[in-house]
Amino acid sequence: MSEETIRSLSVGGVSYAYRLLHHPDGVTEPVMVLGGALQGMFGWPQMEERFKPVADMITADLPGMGTAEPLPPGPSTELLCRAIEHVLDDLGLARINLFGFSYGAGLAFGCARRFPARIARLALGGVPSHISDEQCAHWERAAEELRRGAVETFATLATDGLLCLDEGRYVTRRRLAYRYVRRSMLHAARTSPHALDSLVRAVTDRPDFSGGLRGVPTLVFSGAHDTVTSPAHQRRFAATLDGSRFLVIPDADHWVVLERPQAVADLAARFFTDRPLSSAPALAPVARDDEPTDGAPAYV
Repeated sequence: MSEETIRSLSVGGVSYAYRLLHHPDGVTEPVMVLGGALQGMFGWPQMEERFKPVADMITADLPGMGTAEPLPPGPSTELLCRAIEHVLDDLGLARINLFGFSYGAGLAFGCARRFPARIARLALGGVPSHISDEQCAHWERAAEELRRGAVETFATLATDGLLCLDEGRYVTRRRLAYRYVRRSMLHAARTSPHALDSLVRAVTDRPDFSGGLRGVPTLVFSGAHDTVTSPAHQRRFAATLDGSRFLVIPDADHWVVLERPQAVADLAARFFTDRPLSSAPALAPVARDDEPTDGAPAYV
């Protein structure tokens, strides 16, 4: 049975919190999960279930996210990485396994470069290593809509920029993922004091994906139809990391963690316990007869 602990910390004068799910039967170093800029410490139920027999799990409302206090003006990666290391210090952990998805992939990579000796293994999914000027302009339009209070338009623009809308490319659970992401954007716009700042930072405060990495076993994975950063760009990024592995997950786009949640959780658990990845369900196409249908239009 899991034991839950939530603790508050402070870094650079900014208060934030983390959550530990202690699994007494764990067989590897604790796993810390970092997600999108608007994802908080309670946004990973699929990971929680899968990691119960594997490891303790850590999530967080980092500065500028969830219930934490706002980030100060200026670049934020250094402060966020310090916040993550403070969590390790508070728990007395020498090393962790680190899972970063989307925005969180940039933070996880930044941590691995700053304190590699404390990262046992690194898993990065949906890595936004290449963002075009056109994409930046799209997000700037979304930010402007949010700034003027047009939350419905903002939510649609934000979601359109994160998922593959090309019906010629098969994405499992496409409709469900679209509605979930859009509802999440609406909720963040209406309730989170960090929503606008997080969006602006995503455009202007880009993580540094150059420079490579040595000494940290790394897995990079991408949905086959990721339109935020293509699998080809993510493969090139992975090639800069010494000894890394790169895998493409079929029938998914950038939101592979929503579209194939159990498969992603299984893949991460295999990697963090040094088990073979070649037989992972994540690498097999989805049986299309299993696609949930509820008669709803594709994009609402």
